[in-house]
Amino acid sequence: MEVGVRAEAYHEEGPNRHINSAFMTFEVLDDGGKPRTLPRIRPEPLEGQRRFQEATARKKIRLDRYVSSNTFVVQLCVYLSFNNVSALKMLAARSSWRLSCEKDQVQLYTLEQKSMLSFKIECEVDVPAHRAFDLLAELSNRPSWDSHYKKCELIQLVDNDDFIYRVVTPSVRHGAMGSPTAANQAKGILQDFILLASKRKPCGSGSVEPDPSTCVLHGHSYNRGEVLCAGFTILETKDNKSLISYFNQASPEVLPYISTDIAGLSSSFYHTFCSCSQYLTRNRL
Repeated sequence: MEVGVRAEAYHEEGPNRHINSAFMTFEVLDDGGKPRTLPRIRPEPLEGQRRFQEATARKKIRLDRYVSSNTFVVQLCVYLSFNNVSALKMLAARSSWRLSCEKDQVQLYTLEQKSMLSFKIECEVDVPAHRAFDLLAELSNRPSWDSHYKKCELIQLVDNDDFIYRVVTPSVRHGAMGSPTAANQAKGILQDFILLASKRKPCGSGSVEPDPSTCVLHGHSYNRGEVLCAGFTILETKDNKSLISYFNQASPEVLPYISTDIAGLSSSFYHTFCSCSQYLTRNRL
Protein backbone atom coordinates (compact mmCIF):
# COMPACT_ATOMS: atom_id res chain seq x y z
CA MET A 1 0.00 0.00 0.00
CA GLU A 2 1.54 3.30 -1.11
CA VAL A 3 1.03 6.45 0.94
CA GLY A 4 1.91 9.85 -0.49
CA VAL A 5 3.20 12.69 1.70
CA ARG A 6 3.36 16.34 0.66
CA ALA A 7 5.30 18.98 2.61
CA GLU A 8 4.38 22.66 2.22
CA ALA A 9 5.61 25.96 3.62
CA TYR A 10 2.76 27.82 5.29
CA HIS A 11 2.28 31.59 4.92
CA GLU A 12 -0.34 33.70 6.65
CA GLU A 13 -0.90 35.54 3.40
CA GLY A 14 -0.75 34.07 -0.06
CA PRO A 15 -0.69 30.43 -1.22
CA ASN A 16 1.37 27.73 0.50
CA ARG A 17 4.67 26.83 -1.13
CA HIS A 18 5.39 23.19 -2.08
CA ILE A 19 8.61 21.95 -0.44
CA ASN A 20 8.80 18.24 -1.18
CA SER A 21 6.82 15.08 -1.87
CA ALA A 22 7.53 11.52 -0.77
CA PHE A 23 5.96 8.13 -1.40
CA MET A 24 6.22 5.34 1.16
CA THR A 25 5.19 1.71 0.79
CA PHE A 26 3.59 0.00 3.78
CA GLU A 27 3.00 -3.70 4.27
CA VAL A 28 -0.18 -4.72 6.12
CA LEU A 29 0.32 -7.88 8.21
CA ASP A 30 -2.22 -10.37 9.49
CA ASP A 31 -2.35 -11.82 13.03
CA GLY A 32 0.36 -14.32 12.09
CA GLY A 33 2.76 -11.59 10.98
CA LYS A 34 2.48 -12.43 7.26
CA PRO A 35 1.61 -9.97 4.47
CA ARG A 36 -2.13 -9.53 4.00
CA THR A 37 -3.79 -9.04 0.63
CA LEU A 38 -5.72 -5.76 0.62
CA PRO A 39 -9.11 -5.31 -1.08
CA ARG A 40 -8.94 -4.00 -4.64
CA ILE A 41 -8.93 -0.22 -4.72
CA ARG A 42 -11.28 1.79 -6.95
CA PRO A 43 -9.68 5.24 -7.37
CA GLU A 44 -11.77 8.37 -7.49
CA PRO A 45 -12.26 9.91 -10.94
CA LEU A 46 -9.84 12.40 -12.50
CA GLU A 47 -7.27 13.33 -9.79
CA GLY A 48 -7.64 10.00 -7.96
CA GLN A 49 -7.25 8.06 -11.22
CA ARG A 50 -4.10 10.02 -12.08
CA ARG A 51 -2.52 9.33 -8.67
CA PHE A 52 -3.44 5.67 -8.91
CA GLN A 53 -1.72 5.34 -12.31
CA GLU A 54 1.38 7.16 -11.06
CA ALA A 55 1.55 4.84 -8.03
CA THR A 56 1.28 1.81 -10.33
CA ALA A 57 4.13 3.15 -12.47
CA ARG A 58 6.35 3.71 -9.42
CA LYS A 59 5.68 0.15 -8.27
CA LYS A 60 6.73 -1.23 -11.65
CA ILE A 61 9.95 0.81 -11.60
CA ARG A 62 10.82 -0.52 -8.12
CA LEU A 63 10.11 -4.12 -9.17
CA ASP A 64 12.20 -3.74 -12.35
CA ARG A 65 15.13 -2.43 -10.31
CA TYR A 66 14.84 -5.31 -7.83
CA VAL A 67 14.50 -8.00 -10.49
CA SER A 68 17.43 -6.62 -12.47
CA SER A 69 19.67 -6.52 -9.37
CA ASN A 70 18.52 -9.90 -8.08
CA THR A 71 18.94 -11.55 -11.50
CA PHE A 72 22.56 -10.39 -11.61
CA VAL A 73 23.21 -11.87 -8.14
CA VAL A 74 21.64 -15.19 -9.14
CA GLN A 75 23.59 -15.36 -12.41
CA LEU A 76 26.85 -14.56 -10.59
CA CYS A 77 26.16 -17.23 -7.95
CA VAL A 78 25.34 -19.82 -10.62
CA TYR A 79 28.65 -19.05 -12.34
CA LEU A 80 30.60 -19.24 -9.09
CA SER A 81 28.79 -22.44 -8.10
CA PHE A 82 29.86 -24.13 -11.35
CA ASN A 83 33.46 -23.14 -10.60
CA ASN A 84 33.07 -24.38 -7.00
CA VAL A 85 32.03 -27.87 -7.98
CA SER A 86 34.49 -28.10 -10.88
CA ALA A 87 37.43 -27.01 -8.71
CA LEU A 88 36.50 -29.49 -5.99
CA LYS A 89 36.21 -32.38 -8.46
CA MET A 90 39.58 -31.50 -9.99
CA LEU A 91 41.18 -31.34 -6.54
CA ALA A 92 39.66 -34.69 -5.54
CA ALA A 93 40.92 -36.30 -8.76
CA ARG A 94 44.58 -35.52 -8.04
CA SER A 95 46.66 -38.67 -7.73
CA SER A 96 49.63 -37.31 -5.76
CA TRP A 97 48.03 -37.11 -2.30
CA ARG A 98 50.48 -38.07 0.45
CA LEU A 99 49.32 -39.72 3.69
CA SER A 100 50.54 -37.54 6.58
CA CYS A 101 48.98 -39.34 9.55
CA GLU A 102 46.28 -41.84 10.42
CA LYS A 103 44.35 -42.69 13.55
CA ASP A 104 41.54 -45.22 13.93
CA GLN A 105 40.89 -45.31 10.17
CA VAL A 106 40.73 -41.51 9.89
CA GLN A 107 43.39 -40.40 7.41
CA LEU A 108 44.93 -36.99 6.77
CA TYR A 109 46.49 -36.46 3.33
CA THR A 110 48.42 -33.46 1.99
CA LEU A 111 49.17 -32.21 -1.51
CA GLU A 112 51.71 -29.52 -2.44
CA GLN A 113 51.36 -27.78 -5.80
CA LYS A 114 53.14 -24.58 -6.86
CA SER A 115 53.42 -23.19 -3.32
CA MET A 116 49.80 -24.20 -2.65
CA LEU A 117 49.09 -26.65 0.19
CA SER A 118 45.89 -28.70 0.11
CA PHE A 119 44.72 -31.33 2.55
CA LYS A 120 42.18 -34.14 2.59
CA ILE A 121 40.59 -35.86 5.59
CA GLU A 122 38.87 -39.17 4.94
CA CYS A 123 37.01 -41.93 6.75
CA GLU A 124 34.21 -44.45 6.17
CA VAL A 125 30.92 -44.14 8.05
CA ASP A 126 28.01 -46.53 8.43
CA VAL A 127 25.50 -44.15 6.84
CA PRO A 128 23.92 -44.35 3.35
CA ALA A 129 25.42 -41.88 0.89
CA HIS A 130 22.16 -40.06 0.17
CA ARG A 131 21.55 -39.52 3.89
CA ALA A 132 25.12 -38.33 4.50
CA PHE A 133 24.66 -35.89 1.61
CA ASP A 134 21.51 -34.38 3.13
CA LEU A 135 23.11 -34.02 6.55
CA LEU A 136 26.39 -32.47 5.41
CA ALA A 137 24.72 -30.23 2.83
CA GLU A 138 22.81 -28.50 5.66
CA LEU A 139 25.67 -26.20 6.64
CA SER A 140 23.68 -24.52 9.42
CA ASN A 141 23.94 -27.78 11.41
CA ARG A 142 27.73 -27.75 11.39
CA PRO A 143 28.19 -25.91 14.72
CA SER A 144 26.48 -28.88 16.41
CA TRP A 145 29.39 -31.18 15.51
CA ASP A 146 32.28 -28.88 14.56
CA SER A 147 33.59 -26.89 17.53
CA HIS A 148 35.52 -24.64 15.15
CA TYR A 149 32.26 -23.19 13.88
CA LYS A 150 31.09 -20.74 16.52
CA LYS A 151 28.23 -19.51 14.35
CA CYS A 152 26.78 -20.32 10.94
CA GLU A 153 23.87 -18.30 9.59
CA LEU A 154 22.07 -18.41 6.24
CA ILE A 155 22.28 -15.00 4.56
CA GLN A 156 20.55 -15.72 1.26
CA LEU A 157 18.88 -18.63 -0.50
CA VAL A 158 20.10 -18.33 -4.09
CA ASP A 159 18.24 -21.38 -5.43
CA ASN A 160 17.53 -24.97 -4.38
CA ASP A 161 21.22 -25.93 -4.64
CA ASP A 162 23.14 -22.78 -3.72
CA PHE A 163 23.19 -20.87 -0.44
CA ILE A 164 25.16 -17.95 0.98
CA TYR A 165 26.24 -18.39 4.62
CA ARG A 166 28.25 -16.37 7.11
CA VAL A 167 30.53 -18.49 9.30
CA VAL A 168 32.28 -17.22 12.44
CA THR A 169 35.31 -19.06 13.87
CA PRO A 170 37.92 -18.28 16.54
CA SER A 171 40.82 -16.32 15.07
CA VAL A 172 43.92 -18.52 15.08
CA ARG A 173 47.35 -17.16 14.30
CA HIS A 174 49.37 -19.98 15.82
CA GLY A 175 48.44 -23.31 17.28
CA ALA A 176 45.77 -25.88 16.61
CA MET A 177 42.34 -25.18 15.29
CA GLY A 178 40.06 -24.04 18.07
CA SER A 179 43.00 -22.70 20.16
CA PRO A 180 43.24 -18.95 19.53
CA THR A 181 46.27 -17.11 20.82
CA ALA A 182 46.09 -15.32 24.15
CA ALA A 183 46.44 -11.97 22.37
CA ASN A 184 43.48 -12.64 20.10
CA GLN A 185 41.44 -13.97 23.02
CA ALA A 186 42.12 -10.79 24.96
CA LYS A 187 41.08 -8.66 21.98
CA GLY A 188 38.03 -10.80 21.30
CA ILE A 189 39.02 -11.08 17.62
CA LEU A 190 37.03 -13.53 15.52
CA GLN A 191 37.55 -14.82 12.01
CA ASP A 192 34.59 -14.88 9.65
CA PHE A 193 33.95 -16.15 6.15
CA ILE A 194 31.18 -15.51 3.64
CA LEU A 195 30.55 -18.90 2.03
CA LEU A 196 28.74 -19.68 -1.19
CA ALA A 197 27.73 -23.29 -0.46
CA SER A 198 26.88 -25.42 -3.48
CA LYS A 199 25.48 -28.94 -3.36
CA ARG A 200 25.27 -31.20 -6.40
CA LYS A 201 24.13 -34.81 -6.78
CA PRO A 202 25.65 -36.77 -9.69
CA CYS A 203 23.56 -37.55 -12.74
CA GLY A 204 24.62 -41.18 -12.46
CA SER A 205 26.60 -43.31 -10.02
CA GLY A 206 29.59 -41.73 -8.33
CA SER A 207 30.41 -39.16 -5.71
CA VAL A 208 28.12 -36.54 -4.26
CA GLU A 209 29.45 -33.08 -3.43
CA PRO A 210 28.16 -30.27 -1.28
CA ASP A 211 30.88 -27.66 -1.72
CA PRO A 212 31.38 -24.41 0.19
CA SER A 213 33.57 -21.76 -1.43
CA THR A 214 33.84 -18.08 -0.64
CA CYS A 215 33.26 -14.53 -1.73
CA VAL A 216 35.52 -12.17 0.23
CA LEU A 217 33.97 -9.05 1.81
CA HIS A 218 34.99 -6.62 4.54
CA GLY A 219 33.65 -6.97 8.08
CA HIS A 220 33.75 -4.98 11.29
CA SER A 221 35.41 -6.40 14.45
CA TYR A 222 36.33 -9.50 12.45
CA ASN A 223 39.25 -10.68 10.37
CA ARG A 224 37.56 -11.76 7.15
CA GLY A 225 39.23 -14.78 5.57
CA GLU A 226 39.14 -16.47 2.20
CA VAL A 227 38.69 -20.15 1.35
CA LEU A 228 39.98 -20.99 -2.11
CA CYS A 229 38.30 -24.36 -2.52
CA ALA A 230 36.76 -26.58 0.13
CA GLY A 231 34.03 -29.18 0.47
CA PHE A 232 32.95 -32.77 0.93
CA THR A 233 32.69 -35.63 -1.51
CA ILE A 234 30.55 -38.61 -0.58
CA LEU A 235 31.09 -41.97 -2.25
CA GLU A 236 28.80 -44.95 -1.71
CA THR A 237 30.70 -48.07 -0.64
CA LYS A 238 29.69 -51.65 0.12
CA ASP A 239 27.13 -52.58 2.81
CA ASN A 240 25.32 -49.26 2.33
CA LYS A 241 28.19 -47.28 3.87
CA SER A 242 29.81 -44.02 2.71
CA LEU A 243 33.36 -42.83 2.22
CA ILE A 244 33.42 -39.22 3.44
CA SER A 245 36.27 -37.03 2.17
CA TYR A 246 36.80 -33.38 3.12
CA PHE A 247 39.08 -31.22 0.94
CA ASN A 248 40.55 -27.77 1.54
CA GLN A 249 43.06 -25.62 -0.30
CA ALA A 250 44.78 -23.91 2.61
CA SER A 251 44.75 -20.15 2.13
CA PRO A 252 46.74 -18.02 4.65
CA GLU A 253 43.55 -17.60 6.73
CA VAL A 254 42.95 -21.36 6.92
CA LEU A 255 46.51 -22.65 7.31
CA PRO A 256 46.91 -21.78 11.03
CA TYR A 257 43.90 -23.97 11.82
CA ILE A 258 45.53 -27.14 10.49
CA SER A 259 49.31 -26.51 10.55
CA THR A 260 49.96 -28.44 13.77
CA ASP A 261 47.76 -31.31 12.58
CA ILE A 262 49.83 -31.67 9.43
CA ALA A 263 53.01 -31.56 11.52
CA GLY A 264 51.64 -34.48 13.55
CA LEU A 265 51.54 -32.52 16.81
CA SER A 266 47.77 -32.48 17.29
CA SER A 267 44.72 -34.72 16.82
CA SER A 268 42.26 -31.87 16.36
CA PHE A 269 41.30 -33.07 12.88
CA TYR A 270 40.71 -36.55 14.25
CA HIS A 271 38.34 -35.41 17.00
CA THR A 272 36.46 -33.17 14.57
CA PHE A 273 35.98 -35.98 12.08
CA CYS A 274 34.95 -38.37 14.86
CA SER A 275 32.38 -35.81 15.91
CA CYS A 276 31.21 -35.58 12.29
CA SER A 277 30.88 -39.37 12.10
CA GLN A 278 28.89 -39.44 15.33
CA TYR A 279 26.62 -36.68 13.99
CA LEU A 280 25.97 -38.67 10.80
CA THR A 281 25.40 -41.96 12.65
CA ARG A 282 23.15 -40.35 15.24
CA ASN A 283 20.96 -38.94 12.47
CA ARG A 284 21.27 -41.98 10.19
CA LEU A 285 17.49 -42.44 10.00
